[in-house]
This record gives sequence, C-alpha cells and structure tokens, in this order.
Amino acid sequence: MTIKRISAFALSLLICTAMAGCSDTNSGTSANEDITSASASDTVSETEASTENAGTESSTENEENAQKNTDSLVIAKQGMFSSGGTVTDPVEGDYDPTQNWLDVTRSGNTAHIDHANVFYQIPENDNGNPIVYLHGYGQSRMGWMTTPDGREGWSDIFLKNGHSAFLVDQPRRGEAGGTSSMTHDGFLDALAEDSKDYKAGDQAWYTHFRIGRVAPERYEGSQFPEGDEAQEQFFRQMTPNTGDFDQAVAAEALGEVMADVMKMTGNKSIFITHSQGGAVGWDVPAKNISAIIAIEPGGTPMVGSEQYNKLLEAKIPIVIYFGDYIDNGPEDIASTGFWRMVRDGAVAFAEQYNADGGDAAVVNLPDIGITGNSHFMFQEMNNKEIAEHIENWLGERGLN
Repeated sequence: MTIKRISAFALSLLICTAMAGCSDTNSGTSANEDITSASASDTVSETEASTENAGTESSTENEENAQKNTDSLVIAKQGMFSSGGTVTDPVEGDYDPTQNWLDVTRSGNTAHIDHANVFYQIPENDNGNPIVYLHGYGQSRMGWMTTPDGREGWSDIFLKNGHSAFLVDQPRRGEAGGTSSMTHDGFLDALAEDSKDYKAGDQAWYTHFRIGRVAPERYEGSQFPEGDEAQEQFFRQMTPNTGDFDQAVAAEALGEVMADVMKMTGNKSIFITHSQGGAVGWDVPAKNISAIIAIEPGGTPMVGSEQYNKLLEAKIPIVIYFGDYIDNGPEDIASTGFWRMVRDGAVAFAEQYNADGGDAAVVNLPDIGITGNSHFMFQEMNNKEIAEHIENWLGERGLN
C-alpha cells in the first residue's frame, strides 16, 4: 500500500480539530484540561486516581499503598496528542457515503497510521526540564504511571520534582495502534502453520525479565511487589503490537514527539527509555534531546556508528541503568548470559564515549548497594530510591 508522508504538526492539528477542548495556546496540537484546587487536600494528582488498575478497588493492599502517596501533586495542564505518522492513499474505487461502514471494500477510504500517541501532564511547579517516557516490548505508557501494587510510578515521582511528563505509546502499540498491515504478533517460527497466531508469554517474559525463575516465585531479595494481586496486575499490563515492530518508524515518530514537546514547552526533553524502547531511543534525532536515561536497553550504539557519532556530536549526556540477577543470575537460564552481554557492552560503549569527549555512565545497581531489582526497576518496591539517584544525576548536569 502506498503511503504519503505528512508533518507531525499537520497530523496533530487534524487530530486536535476532531477533539473537543483544544487549546489555542498549544498551536492546535493537543487537548488540554486545566486543573485548579483550593487546598492541599484537593490537589492530589488526577493520575493517582486515574491510573488505579480496574478491579483493584477492593484490594486492601492497594488501598494501603495508595494512602502512602501522601505528597500533593498539582497538575496545571494535561491532555493528549499524536505525533508523526502517515496517511495511506485511498483504497481503489469511489467512496460511497450512503454505505459508509457497510461497504467492506473500504473503497475511497484513507487511514491515518504509524503515529505515536502522547499523554502529557505539566505540573504547577514545572522546572523547564520535561521528560519523554518510552516503554519497552509488550508494554505501554501505563508502566511508567503506576506499579503492580498500586504505588506511584515514575511519572508521578518526577512530576513532583517539577518535570513535565510526556508518556508515549509508540507506533503500533496501545493507543497508537493504527497501521496499514495488522499482525497477531507472531514471531520466531515463520514456517509454522500457526506462526501468525498470538503467542502466549506470561512465564517466558517473567523469566527473561529476571523477576524469578518461574512465576510466581521471586528471586531471593527481590524488590518486585509480592502477592497474587500484584502479579495479576503486572501480567495484565502487557499488550501486543498491532503491527510488526519497525524501529525506523518508531524512531521517526519519537523524533516528531520531541519536536512537538519543544513547540509546547520551549525546552528540550530528557528521554527515559526502557528495553526495546532503548534501541528506538538511540535512533531518535538528537536536536531536541537534553539527556538520555536508558533503563536496561536491549543494546547500545556501536562505537563509530551513525548512532554513536550523532549522540557524541550533539553532546548528549547518557546514563544506563542495570538491575540485579545478572552477575548472580542462574547460569542455566539463557537470559542471564544475554543480560550480562548487554550490560558489558554498555560499559564498553560508555568508556569509549567518555574517551571521545562525551558524558556517559553505566550504573550497575548492586555496585552502589541497591539490590533485588529486575528488568522493571521503575515499578518495584524501591522505585523512589532509583528515581532519586536519577534526579541527582540530572541535577549534576543542570537538568532539574
């Protein structure tokens, strides 16, 4: 199917026009809601209520955790917009408005596809250093907004520190699901008759992400939230792609997200990526990025590559975090060796980046006394402690 490229601003304008409440102050790229309050008791972040997972109201454990989120958070503005993407050529034939939905051939119809979708919140105490969050494989922006046991996610924690949050669903995922060729997220065995069927993966990902050997067990000293309810919520936040993953498409859309954030705020963005999102992050144009914080990316740029030189020339400071159960993980599990290789590759990357005049660091959490973390350190019991470490790193670079 032939596609036509359109600008992020044009696409955002089209989407905003279709949404009630678009703000003139943001060039038509977003739908905003002003939030005001009269007292501290009225100013609790809407996300602390809205990101509660469905069906958990009756959970005593989650209610107790929610009560621990006592610090008030005032959101001055929030909304949603889409960035980047393309529009397909019309399907062959003439569109018949009298039949519309009933015409299964979709003659004359176009489709807006392969964009990123962004939910944003700007705090009253905005410090001018927005954060763009990009999820990893099988995830959506939800992972940054809450934890499996109902505590505050990183987006709220950093919002309280004054960082605006721009939470992305990448193209072909979550609320940015539109694409020209849909998939059932099949993988691995292209020759199998059922290779296009959706592949179940609760146990496989649980082991690969170093939460425990086999669900529901956790590794000794694990920071992953304990209990059946937390594990249920974790598994239910997983979400498949609607189309095949395309790193170039995702990176292009995220570049448009960065440009739109610059238009809205007047500032470059701190870019926090996770896992597969880390691979996308290295490819995103650097001109609107102030720093990259990569949480266990699947790999790092090859020294001397286009990715590497782009980041070095733009003087992008980079910090890469790794959790536990890598050096001390079970040797009979293939993923242990995989994560060790990725971590050691990141160390080599950082050493050369610094030697070439850049600013990069790899934080192996156990080396600084923070233990028990899996691939999902931002959702675990000590997520605030790790966020504080990141905030200190940002402060040393004048980004908070």
